[in-house]
Amino acid sequence: MVLVSDPRAAVAAVVDPEIRVVTIGELGILRAVDEDPTTGRVTVTITPTYTGCPAMDVIRADIRRALAAAGHPDAAVRTVYSPAWSTDWISATGRAKLADAGIAPPGPARSGPVVPLTLAVRCPRCGSPETEQVSRFGSTACKALWRCRSCSEPFDHLKAL
Repeated sequence: MVLVSDPRAAVAAVVDPEIRVVTIGELGILRAVDEDPTTGRVTVTITPTYTGCPAMDVIRADIRRALAAAGHPDAAVRTVYSPAWSTDWISATGRAKLADAGIAPPGPARSGPVVPLTLAVRCPRCGSPETEQVSRFGSTACKALWRCRSCSEPFDHLKAL
C-alpha cells in the first residue's frame, strides 16, 4: 500500500466538532501519532478537554476518517486522561483563531511557583476588561458565558483548566 499523506498532519487538521474554528492539534487534544515501523499501523493518542466531553466519539470517528483518506485505514485511537488536558496546550494559532471567532481564549501559560489568577476576561470583540460572568456554563461544557459591560455583547470564554 502506498501512503498518501503524513498521518500526523492528517490528524492534526481534524476540526474540533464543538469549536469548529480550531483543529484538535491547535486545541491541544492531539497528544501523539505513532506509526509501527513493522506493520505501518497508526496509533493516535488524544486527551479530552474534560472527562465528560460529549464530542469524543465524533473526534475519534473524524480521526479514523482522516487517516483512512490519508492512506492509513487500519488505525487505533487511544484516549488518555493523565495528565489531564490543560488550556496551556492550546497553540498560539489556536488562541488567535478562538479570539477571531469571538471566543475569549484563556490567558497565556505561566511557569514557576506563582498561581495565575484571572481578574478579568477581555472581551474578544472590543478588548475591554470590563466584563462579567453570566453563567459558568456556556454553549458547551468547556466554555462559560460572559458579557462585556462596554459593548454589551455576550461571548464565550474557554475555561482555564
